[in-house]
Parts: sequence; structure tokens; C-alpha cells
Amino acid sequence: MASCQSKRMAAFLQTLKETFADPEEILRLRRIDPSNNLITINHPVKGHLPGQIEVSNKLLAMLNCIPKTRERILPTNYSSIYTCFDRVRKRAARTLQNPRLLKISFKSFRHWGGSMLAHYTNGNVLTVKKLLRHKRVENTMKYISMVHFKNDEFEVTTATTVEEAKQVLSAGFEYITEKDGIMLFRKPKRFGV
Repeated sequence: MASCQSKRMAAFLQTLKETFADPEEILRLRRIDPSNNLITINHPVKGHLPGQIEVSNKLLAMLNCIPKTRERILPTNYSSIYTCFDRVRKRAARTLQNPRLLKISFKSFRHWGGSMLAHYTNGNVLTVKKLLRHKRVENTMKYISMVHFKNDEFEVTTATTVEEAKQVLSAGFEYITEKDGIMLFRKPKRFGV
């Protein structure tokens, strides 16, 4: 995204990153779809449900900077925006001397988001299904089965009293074990949007 010279492309990629939406769904967004800190997907692709996604003020500002010439926020088609993305990707790979950037596609944003959601929710299929707006749970299962993170990607905390344990649990930590009267908890580290 940092390699984008176009406000439109930068906003498109940031929207992909924050909403985990399909690229076609982003291209279908209309000016009325973003409201407050929510983006409403009213025109989902096959296999997805409509829904609302909370987004950052940064993204809303980026979308508002795009000239308001048409009803759609991004008045372009998939092949045109992909051609532009391909140029940005090649330029970034060349500038940063990182050929792995050439493997990133529009779908990579959704797969990254689905994997991180699966990790952050400890593989809660129904939550991931809802956030990705899948119609069928079978589509969600591929994200659940691919999550294998290292132990250092967890926040860890302890509690010695029941009151402390309640506070830790309400903060999203999961009870692991007790050792010498000290309760151990962990939760996946948050991923940034």
C-alpha cells in the first residue's frame, strides 16, 4: 500500500485489508455504503452474505479523498484495477528487492484476514463465518484448518485471586493451567488493521 501513487488504489487495498471483502464487493461499493465507522456490503459475490464491517477512521478518510464523480466509490472494473495493482506490486518488489511481493494478490488480503480471525478467535468457526460473511460453514473451515501459530504469538498473564481471574477472563484471555497457586492465561496477540 505504501508503494501506491494513486489515492484510489491505496484506498482500494486498505479497504481489502480492513474488510476482508472480495475485490468485486469493494468495487461495487456506493457512496452511501460507508457510514460512521461502518461499511455495508450490500452487493455480495456468490457464496457471501451482505453485512456490515467496522473500519478505521483512516480508511474512511481515504475513501472520502477519492473524487466524487459517480455513485460508486471506485468507478472502475476488476481488470483495470488489477492491471494497476500489478504495476504497483512489480514496482514495490523491484524497489524493496523482495520478489515475494509478486505473490500477493487481491485474494491474499481475504486469506490473511480469515487466518487472523481464526487465530484470534481460537478457531471459533461461527464467528469467523459471520465476519467473513460466508453462506456455508464449509467455506470457513479452510481458514480454521490452516492456522498454526508459534507460542510466542500469545500474550500471557497471571492471576492469584478469583477477582483477578475474572478480570483477566473478561479481557479475552483463556485459562491454561495453575502452577503453585498462580493461574496462567493466554490470548493470541491482536493483529493490526
